[in-house]
Amino acid sequence: MSKTYCVVGAGGCGGSIASYMANAGFDVTLIARGEHLAVIKEKGLTMETPHLGTFTVSGIKTAVAEEYTEMPDVIFVCVKGYSVPEILPFLKKCADAHTIVIPILNIYGTGSSLQKELPDSLVTDGCIYIAAEKKAPGVIQQKGSIFRIVYGVREQKDLCKELFEIMEDLRKSGIDARISDNIARDAFQKYSYVAPMAACGLYFDAKADVFQRAGDEREFLSECMAEISALADAMQIPFLVDIVKTNLEILDALSPEASTSMQRDIWAGNPSEMDGLVFEPVRMGRKYGVPMPKYEMIARKFGFEE
Repeated sequence: MSKTYCVVGAGGCGGSIASYMANAGFDVTLIARGEHLAVIKEKGLTMETPHLGTFTVSGIKTAVAEEYTEMPDVIFVCVKGYSVPEILPFLKKCADAHTIVIPILNIYGTGSSLQKELPDSLVTDGCIYIAAEKKAPGVIQQKGSIFRIVYGVREQKDLCKELFEIMEDLRKSGIDARISDNIARDAFQKYSYVAPMAACGLYFDAKADVFQRAGDEREFLSECMAEISALADAMQIPFLVDIVKTNLEILDALSPEASTSMQRDIWAGNPSEMDGLVFEPVRMGRKYGVPMPKYEMIARKFGFEE
């Protein structure tokens, strides 16, 4: 029996998941709002990609949160970290004992926090590797061909066949989906990429191209990634790869114009994930006794309160 999917958040991550899955024929509803929603309803959701070209998914199911009344099998949570409290009433309304909730956020530990709020549902942890952003209302631009979703359970007893069925649906949609056997480590590995990129991008007011070439900025970024790697060791979730080398390879595959969503939010004068991506690593370093000199420098510049 086919599953029903709901994607909360229609930006680069949520819009990409919904468009790929809907384009593959899966039952997906995208929760959106404003002009973005209006254009999608009228003209469909357009994806601009470097590897598949441009395609538009017409007739994709959409709704504003207040009007959605289904109880889906799977909910992908793709909002910014600061918006999680805002969508909690929606999740509590639409998730029941059969619903699997997969948070795809930049902020580490979101799944365990949401599980406390949704005790009847299975809430995994998860992360996404994609460089994508809303280019215009109704248009998502993907900057790079990497599109990977990693998710998993914190307790082995919660592993179920439905998680593997979701993985297959994602793969049939053209998304590289993987079930992690250590989601704490793998989600933190993603954090080891996005947090330093966001922090350093903000610190140097730079996009990907500045860090793709040899120089002081790339070295500074590498040192921030190494600090996160030391933090992972202290947390007893050590990475299985050379994280600096791995993350720089991801960076080098991006469009030179790529930037993080936190940077774009700050440039636009919107709320941002500054606390979770810039200040939180400093707090974690102090908690686990790990020196974070580069992160401390960045955090002080942007008003970190001691």
